[in-house]
Amino acid sequence: MSLVAPSVEQMTRSPIPPAPAASGPSLAGSTHACVRCGAPVPLDVAMCELCNPLGLSQPATSQAHGTVFVGIVLAVVVMALVGRAALQGVGPFSAAVASVSASPGGLSVTLRIRNDGSNTGSTTCRITDAASGSGPRVAFVLSPNLGPGESTTFSAFVTEFGDEARLLDVECPSP
Repeated sequence: MSLVAPSVEQMTRSPIPPAPAASGPSLAGSTHACVRCGAPVPLDVAMCELCNPLGLSQPATSQAHGTVFVGIVLAVVVMALVGRAALQGVGPFSAAVASVSASPGGLSVTLRIRNDGSNTGSTTCRITDAASGSGPRVAFVLSPNLGPGESTTFSAFVTEFGDEARLLDVECPSP
């Protein structure tokens, strides 16, 4: 029995035959980048021959899309939790219309607002015409930041109700 060292060609040859090319429609000449090195490869292949010399199965499309989907869902959940933590304890707010006066092109509305919550925050107040309730004309104004238990009076200019003074209602919900 004679021992002969294998040649370089025999050492680099893979004992596993390459995977057969995927059968099905392929756009002739259309390519995209190899997922590892960026070399152009056919659309139905993820990695070039240099990156996948053994012809191992390619990553599934559903695998890649599933990973992206899970990442997006996790990002939305994290943002919701951070937002909830940031707004926790802000409000409720109690508000009343202190005065309404006519101004050229609209109304000057003075609001009195109080933060009954345990954290500093602001809210968006909804101003409606007291006679028509929550009819088609509604104005929205942003309140200033209020500390816990703090009250303030501020004015806002609104154009939604014309320029004749009238009775208005205000509602300032918690964010």
